[in-house]
Amino acid sequence: MRRTEQTLVEQMQINDVEIQHRMSLLGLTSNSLSSLLNYKPIIESAIENVVNEFYKKQTEVDEISLLIGDADTLTRLRDAQRQYIIDLFCGRYEHEYVNNRLRIGMVHKRIGVEPKLYLSAVCTLKELIFNVLRTTISDQDELNQTLTIIDKLIYFDTTLVFDTYIDSLVGEIENAKRRTEVYAKGLEEKVAQRTQELEKLAKLDPLTNLYNRRVMQELLQRDLARARRHKSPLTVVYFDLDDFKSVNDTQGHLKGDEVLKYIGQYLLENIREIDIPCRYGGDEFCIILPDCELDSAFTICEKLIAAFEQQYPELHLSFGLIAAPLDSTVDAEELINRADKKMYQAKEHKGSYIMR
Repeated sequence: MRRTEQTLVEQMQINDVEIQHRMSLLGLTSNSLSSLLNYKPIIESAIENVVNEFYKKQTEVDEISLLIGDADTLTRLRDAQRQYIIDLFCGRYEHEYVNNRLRIGMVHKRIGVEPKLYLSAVCTLKELIFNVLRTTISDQDELNQTLTIIDKLIYFDTTLVFDTYIDSLVGEIENAKRRTEVYAKGLEEKVAQRTQELEKLAKLDPLTNLYNRRVMQELLQRDLARARRHKSPLTVVYFDLDDFKSVNDTQGHLKGDEVLKYIGQYLLENIREIDIPCRYGGDEFCIILPDCELDSAFTICEKLIAAFEQQYPELHLSFGLIAAPLDSTVDAEELINRADKKMYQAKEHKGSYIMR
């Protein structure tokens, strides 16, 4: 059942046993409480004077006057106060009585009545009720006994009121905790996402979106070790654009960037998922091809040349291919150097050329 479908007594889990236990702690018995019913007519006859005097004193306190705010609110409060006082002498103090007291606490908490103001008001009200009883009960023993019962009953009410204060505060703390947890989780997810983005940016060349030189060397070392462990082929392709400087000098750096972006986009779209395309620097590129023989690598390069020269007929590419030796200790850097040398041999040939 949702909280809004429960009474305050149900929300606070106050049953008959709990009510009796609270009353016994204060020394309130059924007989003593039922005796209050005898004084209900006296209180009802004096109720207007009590309520008038109570709010006269209350509105003299600036903090309370500001909380009340206007005449309509004061009228509603006066009606509620009449009922509260009469209920003190109703003779029945079970679920409905307790629920009404809990509601008083909830309302006072919602409108912002601080505990010190509430306790001050209780003292004022109690003294006004006591004055009525003092003027009407002539027997001193009966008066003292009745005042003691009223004092304990008002104290009983006050504990219920402050239970709702505490429950409301606990609820606010729990809600704040949940909101904080939700915010923290969202913030954590944003930080994790941003961290991933930064990690990705640290690995990629910003112009072509290919892996940068540092990452390429790490990945090549990893794939080289794997190829040797599994005795599987691995080919490294190293290439650049012939006379790329003239493109920047004659057509501008924007044109040069366009050419480099085209190569990056082509590689990302046309090689296998396991292949690793990299921008080594400037106009130099490298492709790590795991599980790939030289002949297959040669075919990949031919396709790139065909697509590139169709887009830029005046430009050419030079390729150096090297198959990783699986029975030696050649490291990643040496493998790249060998592919680089092959590429420079390719430049000795006119137009786009693949040297293996």
